[in-house]
Amino acid sequence: MTLAQADHPAARGDPINVSRILRTVAVLLGFTFLVTLSPAPAASAQEGAAAARVLRYDASRAAEFRGVVDQAARLWNSNVSNVRLVAGTPADFVVYADNGWPRALPTSLGRGTIWIGREATAQGYNHLRIATHEIGHILGLPDRRTGRCSDLMSGSSAPVSCANATPSAAERAEVDSNFAGATPLVEFNELHVDRAADLTPAP
Repeated sequence: MTLAQADHPAARGDPINVSRILRTVAVLLGFTFLVTLSPAPAASAQEGAAAARVLRYDASRAAEFRGVVDQAARLWNSNVSNVRLVAGTPADFVVYADNGWPRALPTSLGRGTIWIGREATAQGYNHLRIATHEIGHILGLPDRRTGRCSDLMSGSSAPVSCANATPSAAERAEVDSNFAGATPLVEFNELHVDRAADLTPAP
């Protein structure tokens, strides 16, 4: 008889405790079953942010409006979940400053060109509202001349004194929906100028 055989409970005359073995097996099987059925941990906020589409913008040619464009990007970032705007190149959209009226030329969702025109700011329209509004076109929102200051995309139809630069709940939901696969309502490859057609400047 080997040493291993001599150490076996049966060899020593000790009865094998079958019930203890069965209890141990049952505990192990139960633990395995629970681990299999347990839901996966919820995604962290960081993982959720990573799922958002990142758009790079170039405001290096926005002159005195460069800081305002950065503010507008941060404002959008704090209000929507499915897209995130970051300064950088190569850019998805570019922002210029000029002496015309503010306008945007979205070429596809998240891409295009913006002009922050000094003509509107000279008339007293709010700089940040203009920048946030024009980025709204790049994010798939059309002009909606409701005249309400609470609507970002009402643009210059709201009073000159309107300083609201925050998209409404409906506008936020529409942008998130656009970047979740919905068809944007904005017209692509069309210049969007928020003023009467007879006063529309050339791009």
